[in-house]
Amino acid sequence: MATERLDRIRVARTALRLLNEVGLEGLTLRAIAKELDVKAPALYWHFKDKQALLDEMATEMLRRMAADMQASDPPADWREGLAAAMRSLREHLLRYRDGAKVYSGTHFTDMSYAEPMEAHLRMLTGAGFTPAAAARAWLTAYSYTIGYVIEEQAMGPDPATGAEGYDLAARAERLAEYPLAAAAGEEMFAGRDAGFEAGLAAVVAGVGAVLLG
Repeated sequence: MATERLDRIRVARTALRLLNEVGLEGLTLRAIAKELDVKAPALYWHFKDKQALLDEMATEMLRRMAADMQASDPPADWREGLAAAMRSLREHLLRYRDGAKVYSGTHFTDMSYAEPMEAHLRMLTGAGFTPAAAARAWLTAYSYTIGYVIEEQAMGPDPATGAEGYDLAARAERLAEYPLAAAAGEEMFAGRDAGFEAGLAAVVAGVGAVLLG
């Protein structure tokens, strides 16, 4: 049996390691207990169900993001600051198989989110956004990034099976009667880094045009 003290953070960190092997669907309390060399009921002292575990996993992901943020100097320009924060969010989510699905829709279990959120909102209000507009600007960029990574990870390649993502040639053949839709595949599903940057630039520009009074 394990001799190291079993607590919520240790379980969450083990679950994040296991996530890269089995994916979200394969991540069960039983599998995590086996990895920790404990009986599954021991985990229920810390998590009432899988959703509670996902909440702690997302919080641990956020703690790691916040630590990276503290180690870097904030950009002077709000546009670059907002874009840099979204790039960092995407980079962290991509470290974990199904990372965006784990992170999305969860409830953080501590206040780790407060300091980085306050810093980003302060950056935006300092640039002239009202507090409400700053919150909307942040949520808009955040939602774009989460959604982009969910789709990006869903398309593959699958790190467990090695299966590739979309076969763009086959897609174009299926859509031969719809040439614009067929051609859109290259823009939508290839060059994901460039695609993310193009969309992010549009979001940041739109935020500035609509929300910055």
